[in-house]
Amino acid sequence: MIAGFIQHEPRYLDVNWNLRLVDGLLGGVQADLLVLPELFATGYHFRSMDDVHSVAESVEDDNAPTLSALKEWSVATGATLVAGYVERHGSDLFNAAAVVRGGRIMGNYRKVHLFYKEKSLFAPGSKFPVFPVENSSGEKYRLGVMICFDWYFPEAARSLVLQGADVIAHPSNLVRRDCPRSMPIRALENHVFTITANRIGTEVADEEHLTFIGQSRACDPNGDIVAEVGRQDTGLSLFQIEPASARDRQITATNHLLNDRVTDAYVLS
Repeated sequence: MIAGFIQHEPRYLDVNWNLRLVDGLLGGVQADLLVLPELFATGYHFRSMDDVHSVAESVEDDNAPTLSALKEWSVATGATLVAGYVERHGSDLFNAAAVVRGGRIMGNYRKVHLFYKEKSLFAPGSKFPVFPVENSSGEKYRLGVMICFDWYFPEAARSLVLQGADVIAHPSNLVRRDCPRSMPIRALENHVFTITANRIGTEVADEEHLTFIGQSRACDPNGDIVAEVGRQDTGLSLFQIEPASARDRQITATNHLLNDRVTDAYVLS
């Protein structure tokens, strides 16, 4: 099936401009799965809580600009889209990712491992969901979602794989240099496809600069990189993956990646 990721530089709080940029990148594209960065339409390095509230959206709001655009793009491209946004739920705000297909929101993931100043802005999520989806040919697969800093915790990807994930979508706003080299390991140790969509550019808040490192990449279950872009590249990258190939987790004739885990030994004595 055809999968892809977008890497771009959003303008801070300029949702309409950012949506137009992505709309241009997706024009005429047909795909099965597309992953967009974390907070792709708002920017990341928030200067105040008022700024966060100003771009928050509710999945119950049919007029929410980012979620509405994702619904439209899912119809136009035929793809399942996974994209980051600021979710408002009651009085709580979440760094979230929507899973959108066929003009509707199939699900939502709230970032569990909040990074740095996110802890003062967002409530944490509490679980790692896996969504049953299908490609344009009707072949079913299971899609897991994690966001950015979740990669630093091996338990995140493993939790998704234990629920049967064939592919992990990974919307990101990466500033640490170690994630790109770690994602092939996450893919290998779980025998799963990973698709990391990062952003580029620099944002400033309280005189602190955050520079985003780009280097979006997709990895296969052998830990090989099937698609990647550089530190400053902007655009959409498309590539082929076969989710079903992730399901054979037999390492040797007598060893299985998941069945050979000795969970009774993984405790602190």
